[in-house]
Amino acid sequence: MKATPLQQDWKALGSYGTLGLEIALSVTVGLLGGQWLDKKLDTGGVLTWVGLAYGLAAAGRAIYRAMRKANREAEELDRQEREAREKYDDDAEK
Repeated sequence: MKATPLQQDWKALGSYGTLGLEIALSVTVGLLGGQWLDKKLDTGGVLTWVGLAYGLAAAGRAIYRAMRKANREAEELDRQEREAREKYDDDAEK
């Protein structure tokens, strides 16, 4: 059974809507983890910066994955539209 356009819209909203949450959590966990390690190991703030860097890297990876997924979906939609146009053109020529 094929999903209706409304169902597809909600699915896309859920899929891409979680991206902001993933970014915020990645940075927050990295930062707080670094601060916690700094307090435990008494490193003077170095691990806070390392944790923040790891959090930003994880957030960047999440953005990259979302962009790749969006590009794949756009290419698939273009392919489907191209096939539909070709079918229409072939039917019109007959």
